[in-house]
Amino acid sequence: MKIRLLTVSHKQPSWVLEGCAEYQKRLPREWGFQLVEIKPEPRTSGASTERVQAAEGQRLRAATMKGAWVVALDERGEAWSTRDLADRLARWQQQGRDVVFLVGGADGLDPTLRDAANQRVSLSPMTMPHGLVRVFVVEQLYRASSVLQGHPYHK
Repeated sequence: MKIRLLTVSHKQPSWVLEGCAEYQKRLPREWGFQLVEIKPEPRTSGASTERVQAAEGQRLRAATMKGAWVVALDERGEAWSTRDLADRLARWQQQGRDVVFLVGGADGLDPTLRDAANQRVSLSPMTMPHGLVRVFVVEQLYRASSVLQGHPYHK
């Protein structure tokens, strides 16, 4: 199983890079985790939200592995506990399925991409900055792996 976190965003501050790197090195190697930055569409005058989302959506689609289970991070999605995430990861791993988590740009995910995802998950009803979302997702993946391994990290 390969897990890919696709995020439409610019370069992040060092605390984000360091936080992601710390949790990423703890992830199981067999997950083949990758964090991929997708270039945001320039926000020029006259560029509609729909056009920006569509362009970013095309870039996200191009970086999505064929046949992967796609999880869109969206405030209107389901709320998962860490145990829910762990159970899903175990199932996907047993199925040999690759997984892609999508984080939209400043204007959010392209609605057609969001609606085509296999699942939508809400990290919080609050809006979060991209950097914090990155660290949060990678930490939760690590926490879920510790649940699956019976490690005491998850309490």
